[in-house]
Amino acid sequence: MGLAAGAVHADEEAKVSDPYQWLEGVEDPKALEWVRKQNAQAEAELASTPEFKQLEADLLAIYDSDDKIPGVYKQGEWYYNFWRDKQNPRGLWRRTTLEEYRKPRPQWEVLIDLDALNKAEGENWVWHGADCLRPDYSRCLVALSRGGADADVTREFDLHAKRWVDGGFFRDEAKGALQWIDRDTVYVFTDFGDGSLTSSGYPRIVKEWKRGTPIADAKVVYEGQAGDMYISAGRDHTPGYERDFVVRTIAFYNDELYLRNADGTLTKVDAPNSAQKSVQREWIGLELREPWTVGGRTYQAGSMLAAKFDDFMAGKREFDVLFEPTETTSLAGATFTKNHLVLNVLDDVKNRLTVLTPGANGWERRPLSGVPAFGTISVSAVDADESDALWLTVTDYLTPTTLMLADAGPSAAEPEALKTMPTFFDASKHTVEQHFATSKDGTRVPYFLVRPKDMAHDGRNPTLLYGYGGFEISLTPGYSGGVGKGWLEKGGVYAVANIRGGGEYGPRWHQAALKQNRHKAYEDFAAVAQDMIDRKITSPQHLGIRGGSNGGLLTGNMLTQYPELFGAVVIQVPLLDMQRYNKLLAGASWMAEYGDPDKPEEWEFIRTFSPYHLFDPAKDYPATILLTSTRDDRVHPGHARKMYAKMSEAGKNVRYYENIEGGHGGAADNRQAAHMDALYLTFLWQQLGRE
Repeated sequence: MGLAAGAVHADEEAKVSDPYQWLEGVEDPKALEWVRKQNAQAEAELASTPEFKQLEADLLAIYDSDDKIPGVYKQGEWYYNFWRDKQNPRGLWRRTTLEEYRKPRPQWEVLIDLDALNKAEGENWVWHGADCLRPDYSRCLVALSRGGADADVTREFDLHAKRWVDGGFFRDEAKGALQWIDRDTVYVFTDFGDGSLTSSGYPRIVKEWKRGTPIADAKVVYEGQAGDMYISAGRDHTPGYERDFVVRTIAFYNDELYLRNADGTLTKVDAPNSAQKSVQREWIGLELREPWTVGGRTYQAGSMLAAKFDDFMAGKREFDVLFEPTETTSLAGATFTKNHLVLNVLDDVKNRLTVLTPGANGWERRPLSGVPAFGTISVSAVDADESDALWLTVTDYLTPTTLMLADAGPSAAEPEALKTMPTFFDASKHTVEQHFATSKDGTRVPYFLVRPKDMAHDGRNPTLLYGYGGFEISLTPGYSGGVGKGWLEKGGVYAVANIRGGGEYGPRWHQAALKQNRHKAYEDFAAVAQDMIDRKITSPQHLGIRGGSNGGLLTGNMLTQYPELFGAVVIQVPLLDMQRYNKLLAGASWMAEYGDPDKPEEWEFIRTFSPYHLFDPAKDYPATILLTSTRDDRVHPGHARKMYAKMSEAGKNVRYYENIEGGHGGAADNRQAAHMDALYLTFLWQQLGRE
């Protein structure tokens, strides 16, 4: 699967100068012995007090709560849900009816009990989802992961008989998937052996596989290049619009879409590689990440265009412009129902929903009625083939999440509140604000602040600042029982920075912090920290930060470049060694974001945001905790291991905890999640609490 964990290129072996590189051996017994030793030290420091045990128990009660909203998706007449709680730590795949779902305590029909399956098979399966074949949904392709890794297996399940299909479709453990073509045929993209994976460790080849034949005999549909990121295929089963597509993902924000013809040939959908392409019934939608000049007109980046798919494939280049961004707006999502399209627009990181209806004179527009004026709103179709029904999820930092059933139709009733999450913490003493900091280059950077109503502006408030700033991901307000119980209820201040690299203002906001401009994201985050200090909300000794994955790279850079701003730093499942990130697991797939460190001219700028190389043993650094997972097969745990070793060797104030399971999310079940969250929250409160 790409470069084996802990391996070194043969031509590199002679020039390895990193004394901690041996820690990249993920399952190496010596490395795991080292991990257990560091874990024991962190547990002794943080997990031995009654306060820790109480917090861990409180968090677990929240994560295991039977009163959480069971999110559902519709297949046929049934509404399906995957559920984890105290009695079912690995979870239940189950279903019910809408009538039953409306009740406070619905009756569920259990389809797969993962804990029972693990016990019967002696495994540690984690649920990765089920793809069921339309229109009768009787057969499903179920993905299961060992310990939460990205790599998984696929098994065929009979939904009517509620059992695994003897001799059914089966895919061995790898990164990849099976996708239904019809009951006896699937697309398979997986590890077919030597040379069948990309340099990122993802599938390079997609095949068509017939039931009852060896997978080795499956017919090649498309073969990508070794330097591509991911090759996949699938069928759109929409009645009357059945089409097959192949996706060649070259890199993030760079992909090609092919229509597979009846004779097996492929026709490229001739749209920009950087555009997000979607085909729904008669329409093709294009979300532009870059300006596009076509048909004598230039469409700006961040726009959404629509055209009739068949006309587009025939060469016509006439589009309806469904959305154009402004200085403060970006497109957060677009959802088709049977007769309408719902646009979800962010305006200064606040949601606004608009219904578009195609007609003879273009697309009519109107706001979606009955939508709450507050909070973050997400929207999805209940069943785009059958109705205009919508799921609406409404949330903010202090208001428990509500799930609503709405309708995109012009004369629809007000949205119906189906489920509301219980109150997991006392939010009565806090309020939410939005502020704007000014970054080094003058850019206005928004951030949300959740603070006690009676907060004194004396610079002494324990404050946790969270950020991500990458991959066009927007951070919008959301209710977190864990943060509420473990931080806000104690009187803490919580802030979320909407820095460049994210998607809050569309592609331009993301692209402003790519590669050689990565420092802009870090300058933005530092500006938010400084703004809170200037407002006397907090001060460096009371200000902590947290980020995971790309956000772990962010907090790693804050640690090494702005240590004077912070009193405590939490670095979770991070990238930190940016010289070797592209050689470890899925790292090569992120070079569109960070650059290629093997090119000397690109390493020149990458080294300026590689915390592992920026660390200076002679400098003072704030207290730090690094958290990761052995089973994370996306961001290699070697990043966190090596950074801790380097900091520890230099005598810095640092501790380390690695969950032996968990995948990139860090935890494989609620108990592990509660333990890891309690560790970082306890650490932060110890370091930042008021004196």
